[in-house]
Amino acid sequence: MLHINDLTYRIEGRPLFTQATLAISKGHKVGLVGRNGTGKSTLFRLIKGEISPDDGDINLRKNMRLGAVDQEVPSGPQSLMTTVLAADKERSALLMESETAQDPDRIAAIHARLADIDAYSAEARAGFILSGLGFSGEDQQRPCSDFSGGWRMRVALAAMLFAKPDMLLLDEPTNYLDIEGAVWLEAHIRNYSGTALIISHDRDFLNKAVTHIAHLRSGKLFSYTGGYDRFEATLAEQNRLNMTLLGKQEDERRRLEAFVNRNRAKASKAKQAQSRVKKLEKMKPVATIISDPLAPIVLEGPERPLNPPIIRFDEVKLGYSEDVIVLQNLNQRIDPDDRIGILGKNGEGKSTFAKAVMGDLLPQEGFIKRHKKLRIGYFAQHQIDALNPLASAYSHIQELMPEATEAQRRARLAQFGLGIKNAETPAGDLSGGEKARLLFSLIGFHKPHLLVLDEPANHLDIDSRAELIKSLNSYEGAVLIISHDRNLLEAVVDRLWLVNQGTVETYDGSLEDYRTLQLEKDRSSRRQNTGEGDSRKQSRRDTAEARKRIAPLKKAFEELEISIEEAKARLPLIDEELSISDIFTKNPDRAVKLGQQRASLVRDIDSLEMSWLEALERYETAKSREGLD
Repeated sequence: MLHINDLTYRIEGRPLFTQATLAISKGHKVGLVGRNGTGKSTLFRLIKGEISPDDGDINLRKNMRLGAVDQEVPSGPQSLMTTVLAADKERSALLMESETAQDPDRIAAIHARLADIDAYSAEARAGFILSGLGFSGEDQQRPCSDFSGGWRMRVALAAMLFAKPDMLLLDEPTNYLDIEGAVWLEAHIRNYSGTALIISHDRDFLNKAVTHIAHLRSGKLFSYTGGYDRFEATLAEQNRLNMTLLGKQEDERRRLEAFVNRNRAKASKAKQAQSRVKKLEKMKPVATIISDPLAPIVLEGPERPLNPPIIRFDEVKLGYSEDVIVLQNLNQRIDPDDRIGILGKNGEGKSTFAKAVMGDLLPQEGFIKRHKKLRIGYFAQHQIDALNPLASAYSHIQELMPEATEAQRRARLAQFGLGIKNAETPAGDLSGGEKARLLFSLIGFHKPHLLVLDEPANHLDIDSRAELIKSLNSYEGAVLIISHDRNLLEAVVDRLWLVNQGTVETYDGSLEDYRTLQLEKDRSSRRQNTGEGDSRKQSRRDTAEARKRIAPLKKAFEELEISIEEAKARLPLIDEELSISDIFTKNPDRAVKLGQQRASLVRDIDSLEMSWLEALERYETAKSREGLD
């Protein structure tokens, strides 16, 4: 489907890719991960042909249709439904031709082709996709120009998904979605019959939506089977084995050097010493996979906590005019040690509630009471955009620390990963992740009692998100988070509030419960939009029959999974025995035998993983054909 062969590409002389190679087979869903700035978006531009590699080549299957969301999002007077339907260019062309065609044979061919591509259910399919991405039936008939840029990005995504290209290229597709939309997209990608390459830093999405991970590091691409958690475990094991091998190699090097130093001057041992010298020269260092160190995100809490509650809502009504009421009957309180996650679809009022917490929106009715000494740190996209694009990170800190020394200011920036390289860079030229780190430094400067975070992880890579989680878990203050990143919410919050139907209420279930609820709503929406399953009971029977039909395929790949784990469990035992420092001298036959066993085991694992991959592909294809999640 896609073959990248020995790709080399430089930006201003700096190598971004060096002989990188990757193969993606038909039907695979591949998550592309790597640190910010390693070149993931550049790789997409190379695949799309917008730029050319310095060396190597990128081969796509002949006549393959590539789908990507353009930077130019739809913004004209056409309705959302019309915009999405127009994305299927073949259907649009055939319908237009059918209105003017005169030849009976051609008319028959047109209608036969329209039936083949399921053209007559197109509106239902488009409606299902738009609904899944958060657009109501009424919204779908409104013009694109009525919606903000983030919502129009969703329309562009819907249009691309509706067109059903052979291969999807998605760059951070969940950044514009709420949890509900992310859950829907996750299920849609998993069941998509085509191939997908997805840049994402959303660990939960990568665990549930993709079949493979492509890791971009040191200018090369490395492929792994399974979701993100499996990739991370495999990478950790590779690193451990490489470090073990490196230790053995260093022991062997020291032993050889000691022999050479002892016997170099002895005539009887000169020949042997010379052979050891040659062996030393040929010893290549092991390439370990230890990540580059990543700067932490330091968020200091207040010196002393305030008495609870720090904020209380009493029968509050919020809106922007008498005619525009967004939320009402609000009776919430926030205490000094609360960790609260806010759930709810975009447009339901999450940001409105956050503005009221901040004091940027006054209640139309009721009272919002705040502790008189309360300090709040606020992180949101518009806060990032509000950074002075011409001022450097150092200048932003200088405004907050006018009496501090230069060393103190630079130390403050270094705490957030903004060192010598980018401290003097204008904020407008910083990457999204660097801007986010600068904003964290600014909002945490006065040691706030409460952090209000609206999608704080959008610009951070997975490693930086892990650092943010560490920081929030050690922060001694209250936290209120709006985020579609379920991993972030699960790791940080202990209470959930749901913004729904014009109010905010406590949600007693878990995030997994909420995800399951959204998936059930999606299934119901699919049945409603496509006319499937008039009877819920019949639908359950059909699902049970479908699962029964594909059960042997599931069993096959699960048994292979067990075999792989059993084989991998034997590797550490062999490595442990091989790590005995003098095994090569005291028991060389045993060492050789162990080495042969290890090589054979590695070959078996590779073979089993290939068989597992093929079995999983057969199972996923069957699931998709049966319409199962």
